[in-house]
Parts: sequence; structure tokens; C-alpha cells
Amino acid sequence: MPLDFTAIDFETANSSSASACAVGLARVRDGEIVARAGWLIQPPPGHDRFFELNTRIHGLREEDVAGAKGWTAQLPELVSFIGDDVLAAHNAGFDMTVIRRACEATGDVWPLNDYICSLQISRKTYELDSYRLPSVAAAAGFLDFPHHDAAADALACAHILIDAARLVGARDVASLAELAGVRVSHMPVPQLVDAPLPAQFAVVRT
Repeated sequence: MPLDFTAIDFETANSSSASACAVGLARVRDGEIVARAGWLIQPPPGHDRFFELNTRIHGLREEDVAGAKGWTAQLPELVSFIGDDVLAAHNAGFDMTVIRRACEATGDVWPLNDYICSLQISRKTYELDSYRLPSVAAAAGFLDFPHHDAAADALACAHILIDAARLVGARDVASLAELAGVRVSHMPVPQLVDAPLPAQFAVVRT
């Protein structure tokens, strides 16, 4: 199988994991970046206050997302882009929790994609003083990008996994995880009450 995955990155408005205010995406096919996307998001009600700390990190304010779609409205576009790909993110636990918590806040069903963490991969693949995204991206040859811009961060993550796969001789995500000694993790199945799982959110694993 080829090296196929989608890298993803979220920025949040505040300390709530549900407060997604921007997303970036980069699709990889056979070890090449073939598509990119990113957009602003109005965080779910009750999670939509912008903390100054977060704004200092990513530069986004409430007025910047005023005309953006809310979480529920943008979710079909997000699901359409990622399809049934394995997701990749730098510190993936954070980004997967954003998806889950935002869906819990809005009553939506989150996608059931598997995911892999480029931070874990980088710690097994590179010898660096820092494993922050800019440092690892630089080691992978991706330099001078606007860190904490969600689209740029997703692209950086994609470059890291492509380079890591080259270094360890991996042909796909599964062999990359095996050779690096990390796990491909699974999004948990939502606990639904009297509600079927919509087909477009289900990933059939074989």
C-alpha cells in the first residue's frame, strides 16, 4: 500500500478543547502532498470566548471568525476532505480531542478515522534538542512556515511523516508506525442513545 494519509491541525479559541476556531488539512497520496485546505470556524456556543493567551499564539480573534461556519455546518466539509484516511497530527491527542469535544458540544457524531502522531514518530526518528513542530519540520526540510497557522502546521506535519517514512524505509502508514515503534490509534466509537451512526461518519476497517 502507498503512503496515504491526511495531516490535520486545529487552533482553539480558549482552554476548552471544544473551542476549534481554525482547521488546516493536507492530503498525501503515495508520499506526495496532493491537496491542501483550511478555514476558520465559529467555536460552539459556550466555548466561543477568545482568550488573550490563545490569540497571542495564533493571532485569531472573535471578529475574525464572525462570518465563518460553525462546527456543525463545517463538519461535512471536514469529513469529505479526510474521507477514510488515517489522520496525522503533531501531538495528535490534542487534535483528536478537539474533534471529539467539539462534536460533544454540538451533538454531532465524530468521524471514526484511525490516527498517528508525528510527534511520537519524530522522537523515534530524529535526534533533536526540541521536538516542537518547527524544529522537526526544519529537520524534515520544511523551513520558515508561519507556526500556529492551521493550514501551515498541517502541511508541516505532512512533510515530517513523508520524510520520516523515507528515513526508516516505510512504504505506508502501517509500516511507518511499526518501524518507528509507535501505534496507529483509533477514534473511539461515540456512545449514542437511540441514534444510529450516520454512514458518512463510519469507517469500515478490514
